[in-house]
Amino acid sequence: MGVVREFVRGRLPEFMVPGAWVVLDRLPVTANGKLDRRALPVPEARRAGAGREPRTAVERTLCGLYAEVLGLARVGAEDGFYDLGGDSISTIQLVSRARAAGLVITPADVFAHKTVARLAHTATPVTGAARDRSADVPIGEVTPTPIMEWLREQGGPVDGFCQAMLMTTPAGAGTPRLADVLQALTDHHDALRLRLADRPDGAWSPEVATAGTVRAAQRVRRIGTTDGRPSESLLAEQFTAARGRLDPRAGVMWQAVHFDAGPGHPGRLLLVIHHLAVDGVSWRVLLPDLAAAWSAVAAERPVEWQPVGTSFRRWAALLAAEADTEARERELRHWEEVLAGVRPVVAGRTGGDRATFGTAGNMVLPMPGEDTEPLLTRVPGAFHAGVHDVLLAAFAVALDTWRERHGRGAAGGPVVVDVEGHGRSHPLAEEVDLSRTVGWFTALYPVRLEPGRVDQEEVRRGGPALGRAVKHVKERLRALPGQGLGYGLLRYLNPRTRPRLAALPTPDIRFNYLGRIAAPRGAAPWTPAGDGTSGPLMAGADADAPLPYALELNAVTYDGPDGPCLVAHWSWARGPLTEEEVSDLAQTWFTVLKAITAHAERPDAGGRTPSDLPLVNLNQDQIDRLEAAWRKKR
Repeated sequence: MGVVREFVRGRLPEFMVPGAWVVLDRLPVTANGKLDRRALPVPEARRAGAGREPRTAVERTLCGLYAEVLGLARVGAEDGFYDLGGDSISTIQLVSRARAAGLVITPADVFAHKTVARLAHTATPVTGAARDRSADVPIGEVTPTPIMEWLREQGGPVDGFCQAMLMTTPAGAGTPRLADVLQALTDHHDALRLRLADRPDGAWSPEVATAGTVRAAQRVRRIGTTDGRPSESLLAEQFTAARGRLDPRAGVMWQAVHFDAGPGHPGRLLLVIHHLAVDGVSWRVLLPDLAAAWSAVAAERPVEWQPVGTSFRRWAALLAAEADTEARERELRHWEEVLAGVRPVVAGRTGGDRATFGTAGNMVLPMPGEDTEPLLTRVPGAFHAGVHDVLLAAFAVALDTWRERHGRGAAGGPVVVDVEGHGRSHPLAEEVDLSRTVGWFTALYPVRLEPGRVDQEEVRRGGPALGRAVKHVKERLRALPGQGLGYGLLRYLNPRTRPRLAALPTPDIRFNYLGRIAAPRGAAPWTPAGDGTSGPLMAGADADAPLPYALELNAVTYDGPDGPCLVAHWSWARGPLTEEEVSDLAQTWFTVLKAITAHAERPDAGGRTPSDLPLVNLNQDQIDRLEAAWRKKR
C-alpha cells in the first residue's frame, strides 16, 4: 500500500491523495454487471502504526519521536503528525526533541510534510558549526513584549501572577540535591533570572541577570509528609504561600516546595513560576531538563544541556523591530474591522466595577476519554484542520445558542473573542529557534466568529450546519494576518497604531487551548503528578488583581495511561454571570463538541476549504459541489 500511496503522491497534488485506503479482492457489481457502490465498504481511518515500517535511520528516529511526543505505542512511516492528534504546541516539542536526536526540522516542515516518510527527506543532521550568535546576548535589559504590556495595562498587583506544576521526585532526592537541580536549571534558562524595574513613565523594564546570581537553595522549602503525596488542602495551602513569596521586582521569579517522604521514597515537588517567565510550552522544556539535571547531579557530573537556540531577550528585540515595519502597519485595517462595533456578550459589566481574581468563579470539567480521542484525531483529519480550529468552532456555536437562551443577544450574529496563541510559530528571522526557549511568548488577538445559525435539531443529529461552522472558523483563523501576532505588535509596540487600537472596544471573553500535556503516570520521576481530573498544571494571581475578562475558557488535554482527556477550566465574573449560566455554557460546549464528532463520522462530512487549495481560485460552495460529485461517482 505504501508503494501505491507514493505513486499517487508523485502524480497528484496533496489534496487529491486519499486519506484512507481499502483493499478488495474484487469490486462488488450489480446483477447488470455495473459497480455496486452501495456494497462498497466504508473506509476506516488508518490506525497509528498501521502503515509500513521505517526503512532508514532518519525514519526510525522520527517514528520514535512522533510516538514519544503524542504518547503512542507505535507510529508508522506513513502516519501524519496532525492526523494522530498533533497540534502546534506538540510540533514545537517535536522540533526540540528532533534536534536533541541530531536532526534539524522546523515547524513549517512538519506542517508542510506531515508524514514521517516525507519529513525524513527534509530533515538535515545537526552540524557542529554554530551559527553566529553575536547579535544574541541573553543578559541585560529586555524590551517589553506585547503580552507584558497587556499585563501592565490591566493595572493592579502582578506579583502573584503565576503558573505551577506538581511533579514526582525520585526516591532519595533530598531537598539539598533538589536545590542543586533547580540551581542548574535557573543558570541555564535566562527567563528564570528575570527581574522587573519600574520606569518613570510607568512601564516595566525587564532585565535578565547573569547566571549564578540566583541562590536556588533560598527558594526551596521542605514539607515532611508520610507518603510524599500532599493532601488537596496542604497542596492548596503551600501553593498560595509559595505564590505569595514571588517578587518579580526583587528578581524572585520562582519558588519550590519539596513534599519529602524521607530516604528511599519518592516525593513531590511543587514548582511555582511567575507567568512573566513561563508559559504552557515552557513547561514542556523544563520537565525533561529537570530530569537531565537530576541525572547529572545524582551522578556528580556536570549537566550536558541541549543548547537554547534564540534567547528570550533577542526575541523581544525582534518583536519591537517588527512592530515598526510597513508590512505590519498594513494589517491595521484588518484589526480595526474585527473590533468595529464589538458588543459585550456578558451584559452588566462596567469598567468602574471590575471583578477581581479573588471574587471570580471557577469551574473545572473533564470530558471522558472516549469522547476526547476522536475529537483530537478523526475530526481534525476529516476537515483537514487543527484541533484548535475544531474546539474554537464548537465554542462559537455554543456561545451563539447560549446567549440566545439567556437573553444575551440574537442567535446567528457575530461574536468577537480574544484568542490566545503560543506565539512561537512566527519566524521573524531566518535563524530564530524558540523550541527550547523558556519564557512568556503568548500572542493575544481578537477573532470575529460567525458560525451561522445552528439550531438544537442540528446539534442533536450532528447536522451539516456543524460542518459549515468548523469550516468557517478554520478559514477565519487561517486568514488572520501573521497568525495573529501583528495585533499585539500594533496595539502595544507601535507608537503610531497603538492609540488607534487602544481607542476601540475589546472582547469580554477569552479562549485558550494549551495543547496536550502528559498527565500523571504513576510514580515515574519528573513526570507531572495530580489527581488526573483538574490536571497537574495550576495557575494563580493576586486576589486584588482585576479580571481582564468577564468569561474565560482555558482548555488543555492531559495524556494519561487511559488515553487523552480534555479538561475545561472556566472562570467568570460573579454578578454579571451566575454559576448556573456558566455551567450551562460549559455543558453546551461539550455537547456541541460531541455533535461535531458525530457529524464527522458521516460519509459526506468534512472536506477541504479554500485555504487548502491555494493553487486554484475556488470558493467553499464550489469545493463542496466538486467533493459531492466525486463522492457520488465513487
